[in-house]
Amino acid sequence: MSTTNKPGLAALVTLVIPLACIFTFAQQATSEQDAPDTPTATFSLALTPDANGNLSQEQMQQLFRVAADKDIENEKRLRNYTYVERDEEHKLDGKGEVKSTETKTYDVMEIYGEQVQRLIQKNDKDLETKDAAREEEKIQKLIDKRKNESEETRQKRERKEEKEREDGRKFVLEVADAYIFHLAGTESVGGREAWAIDAEPRPGYEPHMKEAKFLPKFRGRVWIDKAEAQWSKMDIECIDTVSLGWFLARVHKGSRIVIEQTRVNHEVWLPKHVAIKVDVRLALLKNFNVEADQTFRDYKKFGATTRILGVVEVQDK
Repeated sequence: MSTTNKPGLAALVTLVIPLACIFTFAQQATSEQDAPDTPTATFSLALTPDANGNLSQEQMQQLFRVAADKDIENEKRLRNYTYVERDEEHKLDGKGEVKSTETKTYDVMEIYGEQVQRLIQKNDKDLETKDAAREEEKIQKLIDKRKNESEETRQKRERKEEKEREDGRKFVLEVADAYIFHLAGTESVGGREAWAIDAEPRPGYEPHMKEAKFLPKFRGRVWIDKAEAQWSKMDIECIDTVSLGWFLARVHKGSRIVIEQTRVNHEVWLPKHVAIKVDVRLALLKNFNVEADQTFRDYKKFGATTRILGVVEVQDK
């Protein structure tokens, strides 16, 4: 069992998070516009292309911001769902050939506002009884910790979460300013019509947030569902070396992440598939190439007051 610092693929995702942050940093923010059970609302934007079939920069920036707001709502609604996540990691040799593969499968749930992954399979085989019991024990310890949390600790945690939400809102504005958008056309994604929009770094862009300093080093294409203004797919590529953690890690040019989302229960768009290919140099000493796949399935909605977690049941405060 783990929380946000999941072993294996999570470490990889941490290294390539700048790739995803171009379009997904705003997921840290929580929308106050709609209740969690409100179906996805239709939107109203003036998005009629001109005579050449193009949208203006202003129209695409507006569409981007609407999609970002809706993705913030998705993050909030995700808290009412459990699901299964399967992580597959391929380590490559110097020729790009797969030299080893590891898979881990998790039940993912929410405990007192904290996302938790309970390991249920390794290499597509169920855990042995003792290992499964150990996972349950770890979950119970987290439940007990949250139940006994002091008011001071709770307030401190909530202040931190609020700061993250505010940073997310600011970052959305940064992204809209950091890129020149180009409408590539309309394409079918998951059987639904979507705007395909390319984003190239804007020359002379000066970031206002430290997280935004990575933006000029990436470009990408985002597909936005035309009917609901939801991000259905993203394809983000590193176009220059990115140094992380005081140069302890470098993500090299050509690293890439593709993210796909799916419509669930006619109310929310949630992750379906993440594909990562990354070339990283750690501590300026060792290079490694990794391909990784995350798949998400079996989304199940629970009521606002109860979460069933394996052999334990938690009543929210």
